[in-house]
Amino acid sequence: MDSYVIQTNGSNNNLPSVLDVHVNIGGRSLATGKMKGRKARWSVKPSDMSNNTYNPIRAIVDSMKVKPNPNKTMISLSIGDPTVFGNLPTDPEVTQAMKDALDSGKYNGYAPSIGYLSSREVIASYYHCPEAPLEAKDVILTSGCSQAIELCLAVLANPGQNILVPRPGFSLYKTLAESMGIEVKLYNLLPEKSWEIDLKQLESLIDEKTACLIVNNPSNPCGSVFSKNHLQKILSVAAKQCVPILADEIYGDMVFSDCKYEPLATLSTNVPILSCGGLAKRWLVPGWRMGWILIHDRRNIFGNEIRDGLVKLSQRILGPCTIVQGALKSILRRTPQEFYQNTLSFLKSNADLCYGALAAIPGLQPVRPSGAMYLMVGIEMEHFPEFENDVEFTERLVAEQSVHCLPAACFEYPNFFRVVITVPEVMMLEACSRIQEFCEQHYHCAEGSQEECDK
Repeated sequence: MDSYVIQTNGSNNNLPSVLDVHVNIGGRSLATGKMKGRKARWSVKPSDMSNNTYNPIRAIVDSMKVKPNPNKTMISLSIGDPTVFGNLPTDPEVTQAMKDALDSGKYNGYAPSIGYLSSREVIASYYHCPEAPLEAKDVILTSGCSQAIELCLAVLANPGQNILVPRPGFSLYKTLAESMGIEVKLYNLLPEKSWEIDLKQLESLIDEKTACLIVNNPSNPCGSVFSKNHLQKILSVAAKQCVPILADEIYGDMVFSDCKYEPLATLSTNVPILSCGGLAKRWLVPGWRMGWILIHDRRNIFGNEIRDGLVKLSQRILGPCTIVQGALKSILRRTPQEFYQNTLSFLKSNADLCYGALAAIPGLQPVRPSGAMYLMVGIEMEHFPEFENDVEFTERLVAEQSVHCLPAACFEYPNFFRVVITVPEVMMLEACSRIQEFCEQHYHCAEGSQEECDK
């Protein structure tokens, strides 16, 4: 048997900084050469990934140092969490499903990283339709819709490639992509067309490095809902350019009564689509962190590679909360239609109230929403010359009226602000009244339009 002996030149009492190492193997001496010793010192630095992670909402909001008016109660129209004010609780059936899953004692261990088979079967059955068939193998359960989006980006795009993202759009797309070294190209939504996509401009952005197109419908921050015809035109561009789609459909089915929601995958047989959804918004439980990816790939363009890639990526955190997984069957089957209808009825009422009030204010141009939980309001900045931009406008609104709206700079869209319409009606009325007072105090006639102002 060979023996291994490491000899060092130099005395034990005074080891040199450079060691001349000889290895003796079975009587044969092998010189390995000079090895520089490591000079020990603390040098702990954040990774490139952490340095490249930037959330524009946090950056803009945290930089707003103003304090609200102490004489007025703060009204926050900025937080996209429908549970904040307690006026939109989830249905008792949803809560009971969680209690039953917990009491059963069956869901305390690890589940497969993509979720329990039984839970994935429930999701597949719930969203299956003849136009877009689904099986359990087409479902990946995730820790919220945000992780679903992250996994989709990670499986479709490499560093140096690019993705197409809406402007205005949910800021997380850019936050996730840039942390992964993926370039973000912004395509425009058109407020004068109820936030439809500028399809020519979108198509002009596509090149050989384009990895996917993100379509968010219904939209955060716009509250818009695309028509079937417009969705077909989007799919036509994707099919022509051979670009897969990441469909962010977390607000799916959350559309007002005068509108119809069309799941994107039901309109295409040839464009591969990863659809992201979850419990957060429709079931009003964002803190439960249950999301999913639905894989629509009827032409086998994704093939096994994308499916296997999603499975591998899911193994990094071993899936979402098992108790919520255990409750999924009851949540989806027992939640009464009345619950969904009541939620949408409230949101539409608040949306109409807010739109009507803000549309009557000189200098503001709200865009009527058709779904989700938001509406966008244009600021005619020429009538508010003391404010340089939407950030300053919303900052002063906090300072003077204690009403907090997110400046649309957070969504890459200047001179607008976003209103969350989930607050109680009395608070929405008060907020709109304060916004009116604020605008009346700061409104100025633009040059050459004095006659109009005098009317």
